[in-house]
Amino acid sequence: MPEETGTATVAAVDLGASSGRVVLARVGPGTLELTETGRFDNGPVRLPSGLHWDLLALYAGVLEGLREAGRQLAGTGEDLASIGIDSWAVDYALLAGERGVGLTHHYRDERRGEVGPARVHEQISREELYSRTGLQFLPFNTVYQLAAEDKGVLATADRLLLVPDLLASWLTGVQVTESTNASTTGLLDPRTGAWDGGLMDRLALPRTLFTDLVAPGERIGSLTPEVQEQTGLGEVPVVAVGSHDTASAVVGVPLAGEGAAYLSLGTWGLVGLELPAPVLTDAAREANFTNEGGVDGTTRFLTNVMGTWMLSEAQRVWEESGEASQLADLLAAAAEVPVGTVPVIDVQDPRFAPPGDMPARIEQWCAEHDVTPPQGRGAVVRCILVSLAAAYAHALEDAARLTDRSISTVHVVGGPARNELLCQAIADATGCEVVAGPVEATAIGNVLVQARAAGVVGPTLSDLRAVVRETQDLRTFAPHGQG
Repeated sequence: MPEETGTATVAAVDLGASSGRVVLARVGPGTLELTETGRFDNGPVRLPSGLHWDLLALYAGVLEGLREAGRQLAGTGEDLASIGIDSWAVDYALLAGERGVGLTHHYRDERRGEVGPARVHEQISREELYSRTGLQFLPFNTVYQLAAEDKGVLATADRLLLVPDLLASWLTGVQVTESTNASTTGLLDPRTGAWDGGLMDRLALPRTLFTDLVAPGERIGSLTPEVQEQTGLGEVPVVAVGSHDTASAVVGVPLAGEGAAYLSLGTWGLVGLELPAPVLTDAAREANFTNEGGVDGTTRFLTNVMGTWMLSEAQRVWEESGEASQLADLLAAAAEVPVGTVPVIDVQDPRFAPPGDMPARIEQWCAEHDVTPPQGRGAVVRCILVSLAAAYAHALEDAARLTDRSISTVHVVGGPARNELLCQAIADATGCEVVAGPVEATAIGNVLVQARAAGVVGPTLSDLRAVVRETQDLRTFAPHGQG
């Protein structure tokens, strides 16, 4: 890129639980332009051995997205400065050398979720595990998945790579583990940021399975000659970003001051605060809050709450039954339903986590709790939205209590930030101002870390977030009755 422009062109590989994409970005002071060069499905595959990811199809989509990025840059005089990869957390591939061992399981594989925690807690109590790792209890945490792993498969493997690290290794030939995603495994010490070898020993996990750690902004390696040939790109470096998608998303949140909280919304809702150090108290453990690594050594103190998964599953069920169910139409119907006429259900009830008929499950929950179920699709959608908002409000109350902070602003990022009905419900439930946007927070955080590595923005998180405020469309929702 010509130096006088003060910008860099980078590519973000952004992988979600239902789709993946490649985004080409031009970034610099006051400049943040994103262009999608590839989008591809990322659906689970159910086999006799359980629920799995199709990582080969995912990688093929990445390569095609990078090829298209190269095509779009051809003849412009611009070079691709780097590539960064982010994805969902906890899931991994086992390798023997460069060959895969077994198939990568999906974190929603319910059978593993029943076996893993019991095996881990035969060796170490929940209390001690939390004091060592700071992670909330989720049955699909990597440490539990490994405990549920087939022993023959585990004995054959000599390396474990989390999903974004696996793709980076296929692109570069270098096997490393990015630190923010490593922090979600339940095998990292949040105080030191290093692997907890003693814990691995206790759980009979070979230390040699785990690779060296790299921090966001570090260069992993360059595209191999084979990948260069496949994509038409040159010797482009792959740079570590916050490879856990929430770590990247938080970089893309225009946080300012201790009163600011974030809600990164997608399949899950990640509700939390950015802190300088972990909170490892019994109260935090009992509230099921987690301490995950953030960019620049920060701590993402957050809890997992149901996201818009319930809404998307309800929409899918209606579509499969032959009923037209465009999201805009569903939200318009929900807007006609008064809030007080629908029940507030417990969206954290485990019955809502697996794929399935959400409207039927809502009706079942209501019958069990002796409340009138919502009638009609609009009422079901309104019920889901107000129930999600109530859950987020409860999580934010816990976050404020556990950190002795007063929360005045909630930043909602991700695709659901476009959902005005949900954003208003969150403002009303929390009593806080809601700032919605950016929608593309994860991709933005990914490319900003790359741009900083290229020397065109930074050096602080505040500098990166200033670019977000200057370039992105943000909307504000005040609680009803306040403004």
